[in-house]
Amino acid sequence: MKPITLEDLNAASKADFVAVLANAFEHSPWIAEAAADQRPFATIAELLAAMIQTVQQAPLDRRMALIKAHPDLANKTQRAAGLTADSNAEQNGAGLDQLSDAEYAAFERVNTAYRNKFGFPYIVCVRRHTRDSILRDFERRLPNEMAKEIEQSIAEICRIAALRLDQLVSGGERLAVNGRLSTHVLDTHSGKPAAGIPIELIEICALGKNRVIARAVTNADGRTDQPLIHGRPLPIGQYELSFCTGLYFAKKQVPLSDPPFLDRIPIRFAIAEPEGHLHVPLLVTPWSYGTYRGS
Repeated sequence: MKPITLEDLNAASKADFVAVLANAFEHSPWIAEAAADQRPFATIAELLAAMIQTVQQAPLDRRMALIKAHPDLANKTQRAAGLTADSNAEQNGAGLDQLSDAEYAAFERVNTAYRNKFGFPYIVCVRRHTRDSILRDFERRLPNEMAKEIEQSIAEICRIAALRLDQLVSGGERLAVNGRLSTHVLDTHSGKPAAGIPIELIEICALGKNRVIARAVTNADGRTDQPLIHGRPLPIGQYELSFCTGLYFAKKQVPLSDPPFLDRIPIRFAIAEPEGHLHVPLLVTPWSYGTYRGS
């Protein structure tokens, strides 16, 4: 669906305003209804702040209803019954529709333990996480007291809403909810950018299969035409960048051993800042390579 401009949203009827933003907060159009009465908004950030304030000032029973409106993560029964389009897309984007048997068992175990303790579903902004980091977050939060976990759940709901709002409304300065991962390859043997090197970005998974997140080929500047991840958060987790350098040096007619000493170079790294800008370059010769953390 094409985003609506903030100008058009401010001018819309209350019914149309609510229809656009009804599911920014899962199954809770009352939040959009309250925001509609506070128009006009000068920025999307101002709109988000008004909606968050409505949630934070709501009585406890209404905040609990908001928490309980969310589905469990990776729950086969709930997925079969049908999730909202937003929840389905968010869970699929994190690979929760492609779990291994071991991952399903792990999610079932922590979902059950969490519900048994707190009486409501575990909520996390899955677009900011990999499967492994979601499971780690489960374990970190299970020891929490009830009041702290209610507060944490509301904070995660507001993060989810911010990302949904970023997709629903355009105009003016965007919300600071997305990150960027980029790379470049410098051929330090020739002192020039390395063009034509195939790259794969792989998500490393402890219990399931590793996932290829992106593929690209370096351009004349030794960079990819687009960042490897952009326009969304950088999911917290472990990754590998794989660079096919052997064929590149062979095409350059650089003398190589047979087989090449360095044919495919893997660089493993971690992402910890979903809204950050992370640059992971490769400096390479036929016999050595290096990297560093850039931004």
